[in-house]
Amino acid sequence: MSSTGFLQESSTVRIISAARIMRATIGLFILCLAVAGLSAQDSVPSATTAAKDLVYVCPMDPNMRSNTPGKCPKCGMAMVAGIPDSSEFHMHVSATPSPIKARQKERIAFEVFDPWKDLPVSNFQVIHEKLFHAFFISDDLQFFVHDHPSWDNVKNGFYYDIVFPKPGTYRVLGDFYPDGATPQLITNTLIVPGAAATAATRAKLTRDYSQKKAENLQVDFETVPPQPLAGQETQFRFHVNPGDGLERYLGVWGHLLSASDDLIDLVHQHPFIADGGPDIQFNMVFARPRTYRVWVQFQRKGIVNTAHFDIPVQPLE
Repeated sequence: MSSTGFLQESSTVRIISAARIMRATIGLFILCLAVAGLSAQDSVPSATTAAKDLVYVCPMDPNMRSNTPGKCPKCGMAMVAGIPDSSEFHMHVSATPSPIKARQKERIAFEVFDPWKDLPVSNFQVIHEKLFHAFFISDDLQFFVHDHPSWDNVKNGFYYDIVFPKPGTYRVLGDFYPDGATPQLITNTLIVPGAAATAATRAKLTRDYSQKKAENLQVDFETVPPQPLAGQETQFRFHVNPGDGLERYLGVWGHLLSASDDLIDLVHQHPFIADGGPDIQFNMVFARPRTYRVWVQFQRKGIVNTAHFDIPVQPLE
């Protein structure tokens, strides 16, 4: 073979090899693009998948969750898709006329302010058929009121008329749901001046699980375990008699307020198990070893029945 022929053959081989390398490079590049495209598709969920993974939560009890919208089976509130971070709002409570006097009508004002700029709040969600739930409790635990102040658009607050039966200290609990936030349970204190207000009027409670006769039914009560312990879940089991004619009260089968004997721990609860029958169960975790009074409310044939029981709670050892 001549040197010229060898050069031509070598050139041909180099051209073929270069072409093969080019085709291999292009093929590898296309393969990489395809793999990247598949990875991108895998990392971005479809609208169907995103909707399926959406979790609806009860604003009142975040432990109640569902993959579909609807009502909370425990308290009846509308489940929402995601809950904002919890922030405590400010509640200012005042009375007119002032100073407060026992046995005369007082107008109590509830004004709510946001926790970020302390601006007045005027938009609220309905919670159990009302915009605002108010509780008033005397320091001797003999006076208990659960009612619903009215909103005043002009004064930008909730207002409620009440007569305090005697001088003393009264704890006031506001239960409300600011729009765009989480449900709030905020306490305040009102002092009615007088001789009793300066005396030691705190309640001295002992165990009382006895049957209670209310407006148009009787209430039997037991706890499980029989001796509640602080920090552990306690079941409150109520049996009402007669069991016919029971109705939902403010959207649920019952309401319960628990107060420690020093009025520091206040908890508003709704039934854990209830179906319209005579047996209703609430679940509670007591924060401290104290004696607690619990008020429970059931509605029968249009009448709200209120009964109370006293529960000594022992320390967990």
